Amino acid sequence: MSLFDHQPDAPMLSSRGPLHAVAPLAERMRPRALDELCGQEHLIGPGKPLRVQIERDDASSMIFWGPPGVGKTTLAKIVAEATRANFIEFSAVMSGIKEIKQVMADAAKAAERHSRTILFVDEIHRFNKAQQDAFLPYVERGTIRLIGATTENPSFEIISALLSRCRVYVLEPLSGECIVTLLRRALEDRERGLGALELAADDEALELIADYSSGDCRSAYNALEVAAQLAGESQRDGAKKITEEIAAEALQRRVLMYDKQGEEHYNLISALHKSVRNSDPDAALYWLARMFAAGEDPLYLARRVVRMAVEDIGLAAPEALNLCLSAKEAIDFLGSPEGDLALAEAVVYLCLAPKSNSVYMAYGAAQEEVEHTRQEPVPLHLRNAPTRLMKALDYGKGYRYAHDEEGKVADMDCLPESLKGRSYYQPTQEGREKQLAARMEEIRRIRAGKRGAS
Repeated sequence: MSLFDHQPDAPMLSSRGPLHAVAPLAERMRPRALDELCGQEHLIGPGKPLRVQIERDDASSMIFWGPPGVGKTTLAKIVAEATRANFIEFSAVMSGIKEIKQVMADAAKAAERHSRTILFVDEIHRFNKAQQDAFLPYVERGTIRLIGATTENPSFEIISALLSRCRVYVLEPLSGECIVTLLRRALEDRERGLGALELAADDEALELIADYSSGDCRSAYNALEVAAQLAGESQRDGAKKITEEIAAEALQRRVLMYDKQGEEHYNLISALHKSVRNSDPDAALYWLARMFAAGEDPLYLARRVVRMAVEDIGLAAPEALNLCLSAKEAIDFLGSPEGDLALAEAVVYLCLAPKSNSVYMAYGAAQEEVEHTRQEPVPLHLRNAPTRLMKALDYGKGYRYAHDEEGKVADMDCLPESLKGRSYYQPTQEGREKQLAARMEEIRRIRAGKRGAS
């Protein structure tokens, strides 16, 4: 049996009849044409790239990259309907190389009959390199038109050979206003939506659902279905209305877009770090709370906060490192959520502390020097001479013990000969580092005076 003969999970879009009553609201309300879509105006507005590609029946393969519930599958089905192509949905979670080969063979037979095939691969990033390689010859020959959907950055998750043959479209989270519009449409639609229930809904209730969905329309529809059921149960007499209280009960828990192994994980920690660096405690607390709410490992956050202390605060406020290490100990001792506040205190302190990356830059410069210069031997006067032979070879000769010197500074070079005069550490005038800069200048004067005297 061919995969084209029976596709229970992927009905042709030309059918305009009502979907099965048990289908989720999100599936029943799925837009069937571009004009029914809400959001993604940067792609499907008049004259925008994706709309133009669809209207011109451009057969190029595509990758839709965006968060959950923003219309990736819907767009793929609309493309298939617009081009009158066979549409096959393929889940990277459920399928392997055997299924890929079967689909390709069926697509090749369809192409011989001058029938076009659109292969929609959901979560394409879950395919490994060998599985993605299997698509290449068929995409190149035009046997299939591949449309992949991914929540992960295609640059990292899709092989370059396949990526170079696809146009990548970035879908954005839907705005709150857009989601409210879609929820209203679902409440009024008697054919596919909840119109037959004759429900009213407060604006505040729909706005609450939209806010909590974090731009995910599917999540918003799911919450609306639960809210509709609760409204029917709680208000048997009189008009049925979804109130803000009912919406809050339906939501139960905020939908947070987060994947501890994916790009959003790195986006959020980047936002936290950069907010600290920019001395913005309000933003830093927000991003910290987002990561805690999404279930991030507190010890991971503690490690990153310690890193911020040494990279961005440094010697301008050296006590910051001790504070961050203490916060880490508090999290270990108290656990979460009690220990979370210790990390919040550390984050606020880092935001308000004077900033210096001078040691970070100095160490990077020293590493660069080590990487790109000849590894010279340690100067003889800096070597220990524990044996008679080593003393005979002048190990330690010329070494001057700083504690015996005036000002505790000896006129002695400690870098290899070819690197004499190099300066890596350049202190700022921020916080405690201002005192260190003054001390460095004092050391220079002492050393210069001794050299002048000699």
